[in-house]
Amino acid sequence: MPPPVVAPPLGFGLGLRTVHYEEILAGRCAVDWFEILSENYMVPGGKPLYYLDRIRADYPVVMHGVSLSIGSTDPLDWNYLRALKALAQRVSPHWISDHLCWTGVSGKNTHDLLPVPYTEEALSHIVARVEVIQEFLGCRILLENVSSYVSYEESELTEWEFLSEIVRRADCLILLDVNNIYVSAYNHGFDPEQYLAGVPAERVQQIHIAGHSNCGDYIVDTHDADVIDPVWALYAKAVKRLGPVSTMIERDDRIPPLSDLIAELTQARRIAATALQAEAA
Repeated sequence: MPPPVVAPPLGFGLGLRTVHYEEILAGRCAVDWFEILSENYMVPGGKPLYYLDRIRADYPVVMHGVSLSIGSTDPLDWNYLRALKALAQRVSPHWISDHLCWTGVSGKNTHDLLPVPYTEEALSHIVARVEVIQEFLGCRILLENVSSYVSYEESELTEWEFLSEIVRRADCLILLDVNNIYVSAYNHGFDPEQYLAGVPAERVQQIHIAGHSNCGDYIVDTHDADVIDPVWALYAKAVKRLGPVSTMIERDDRIPPLSDLIAELTQARRIAATALQAEAA
């Protein structure tokens, strides 16, 4: 199989949040692109699409979902997929992503991103589903590594081995969440740098960075705080290995003013530039 062709880097982006709509439209801000939560815009009309249409006229947009449930044993949700494809046709995103997880079974949605067992059976099941989805959407999708709090005794591979094999067999791409690597490494006791070293660099098309909540014995991926120094350090190592990759800061709760997020995004730019210079030297 020839190496995958990833999209050119978009630079440094933010998640598009309703509290920032008007400020974004008031004038060009120091954000290169926006990531939208697909489900928020899979509607027939109304204010979400009104604002999205105006913002995407000035900024590149990518789509990020939470309901694909690629690891579930339920049949694929074709109503969801048709709505996702319709939104993509309207928005013309640079790419579409979702999570390597399952969100429910027997038609029930847990509204959580649940880990899958890292087994050959699960691998074959997910690869077949990704292939069907990509054929239907007409494009490669990105799969994101999730944060996790439990593991399966029957797992035969590490998480990074499992993710790498999924994207190789299904010929899809990776949305690498550096914060999720840090959270899961803390919770399960593995080396986050070993995770970074184990993923295929040529398939990483986007990076997520976020804050989390440290509860002492475990960490919860809450997206409600600033990025902490150890996650910034892990991001620098990721850039050294992967090169320039489209990077986005996620904030889903206790959302600060847009200026605060742009300041954090500026920090990401500085860290990435320093890491790339060091690697070049």
